[in-house]
Amino acid sequence: MEKSTKSCALLGAVPMLYYLFDYGTAIYTDLLYQGKNGVLQFIPSLFSIVFFVFAILYHAETQKQSRAQRERDMLAAQLRGAHSELVSLRQMQNIAAIYRHDMRHHFAILQGMASENNVGKLKTYLNTAQSDVDGITPARFCKNETVNLILSTFFTKASYVGINMTVDVTLPSSIPISGTALCSLLSNGLENAISAAACLDPERRTVSVKITIHMAKLLILIENPYVGEILIKDGIPLTSLEGNSYGARSITTIADAHGGQAIFSAEHGIFTLKIMLPLRK
Repeated sequence: MEKSTKSCALLGAVPMLYYLFDYGTAIYTDLLYQGKNGVLQFIPSLFSIVFFVFAILYHAETQKQSRAQRERDMLAAQLRGAHSELVSLRQMQNIAAIYRHDMRHHFAILQGMASENNVGKLKTYLNTAQSDVDGITPARFCKNETVNLILSTFFTKASYVGINMTVDVTLPSSIPISGTALCSLLSNGLENAISAAACLDPERRTVSVKITIHMAKLLILIENPYVGEILIKDGIPLTSLEGNSYGARSITTIADAHGGQAIFSAEHGIFTLKIMLPLRK
């Protein structure tokens, strides 16, 4: 029951061929009993050829199923990772909210330092507090909480490695696509783009992200320059960077599962990822 329809058909073909051979040579005709050398010599060869073809086809089918299962397992692991990452991002946002709520305590401390005319200590405390706030406060790119958290995280990662990341996002606060799917799509796309851009000279390290809704479809565009050669095979980019093909397969699988499409292209030194997902209410 765990085998595919093609595997079952291959297994069923073996007794079916014997059934046809038996009826064709012993019941409907008497070729098997005539003792002709041609028939007798042909029978072992025929069965050997049939078994050889069956073994090759069945092996190819089982290998195909194994690859599909590995990809399903990989996708499930990435979705679990995306869910965990999303939870962490939301926790970070909650910490930022708590920190903003506690600002009144900082103001009280600052007021005490100001009353003591301790300017040096005041400046040191302000710099420390500013660094803490910047470290936990996500940047605001759009109204959608999930997309904003993901973009904020990768914007920080891009800045850390000297990549100029431009973001143009126009989204409402809620869209009919799960946060896990959004996280996996954007995380894989941006991680691949940042990894590719980080290999370039500092002046070429750029990543562009555009996300909008047009005609009831979510449109995502991610572009980045690259160096080397990128081969697009069966719609999936193949590069020397480990893990990039898995991320691309995950993006394609999620887009297909939502009735959408993911298109990868690499032309004139620019790698482009276009994702289109219909918004189903």
